[in-house]
Amino acid sequence: MHKKLPSLLALATLAMGLTGTPLQAQTAAPGTDAVLLKFSTVGDSRQDPKEIDPTMLPLSTQDKIWLQNTKAWSRIMREVEAQKSKLLFFNGDMIMGYGLAGPTPGTSVAEVVGSDLMAFYRQYGFWRGMVAPLMESGTYVVPVPGNHEVQSKPMGKKAQPENENAWRANMGDLIIDADRFQKIVGTAASHVNVQNNGALDGLSSDQSQLSYSFDVKDSHFAIINTDPVGKDNTAPVAWLSKDLDDAKARGAKHFFVFGHKPAFSYNFGTEAKPNPGIVGLDKFTEARDAFWNVIERFNATYFCGHEHEFDMAQPRGAAWQVLVGSGGSPWDALPGDVTKHPETDRLYAWATVSILQSGKVEIDAYGFDDKYGKTQQVKHVVLSH
Repeated sequence: MHKKLPSLLALATLAMGLTGTPLQAQTAAPGTDAVLLKFSTVGDSRQDPKEIDPTMLPLSTQDKIWLQNTKAWSRIMREVEAQKSKLLFFNGDMIMGYGLAGPTPGTSVAEVVGSDLMAFYRQYGFWRGMVAPLMESGTYVVPVPGNHEVQSKPMGKKAQPENENAWRANMGDLIIDADRFQKIVGTAASHVNVQNNGALDGLSSDQSQLSYSFDVKDSHFAIINTDPVGKDNTAPVAWLSKDLDDAKARGAKHFFVFGHKPAFSYNFGTEAKPNPGIVGLDKFTEARDAFWNVIERFNATYFCGHEHEFDMAQPRGAAWQVLVGSGGSPWDALPGDVTKHPETDRLYAWATVSILQSGKVEIDAYGFDDKYGKTQQVKHVVLSH
């Protein structure tokens, strides 16, 4: 069971009695270990038009149209902003998507307006509008592709080139706008690699701006597409290994990897009522193990979503998997379900990471419940870098 660990931020939160209000960032006392870079991460804010969590009913007309959990996602962004995170990595499934984001020849205007193509662009546009204030107030948004962005459900839940193209069309200006990045973050993104990095893994479609990487000071950030065309439910292991090797050779000390699907599915259920089963990269265990070998070799931390849950675990006892698919989509655990971690299995939750001057790296996870009560600190971890 996760234990709530005391911290200045958690104690300040309780003392102030915050309800639905952003956490206030704490100012370090003189002589303490200064924060060199702070970033936050979460995923899965899209709404589901059919499988709606009972606590979200009735859906507003707005959310029925734009298929976003506007209330939960807005609050998470306000709190991330208040924590003064310079980067927000969003781990996929920001839209419902799941159609085929390509035009059909010979269609009428009415058919185009009602098409999957229009739905993709409309949902992307609403999500981009929601995150725009973050970009103006000091937090750069880094997008990670999810299955709802790149896969088509009518095509058998398989990634499609049209959907990868739609990703670039709607997210490409964020990946990576060097001038805007420096103005917002206060330091440059260096060694930016947004090229077609799929060749090393034998991928058939263009992976530019889908799997990409960059450095900030002595930290390296790698984003991976966990559903590339032709190899759904896999990570680009060959490219990632080379990418992290190159970063280490130029002096990177901290390695953070972001993907949509977990390497190890989180079993939130019990023996009496197990969860639905394997939903992540562990669908292909040999490929998953090759991926995790890379994560462990570089003592990296893997952040992911897909499962609409929060969980932090060390699957093999070393590297951490941080599951934050808890950004507003209907939880996998239903009200009344008996789960392993009832205190966190139905929280809207995110993680905030602080890289300190000493080299220490801290992860603090926060969340609030379906009644939108007080935000709680639910996990504190110091990484062994």
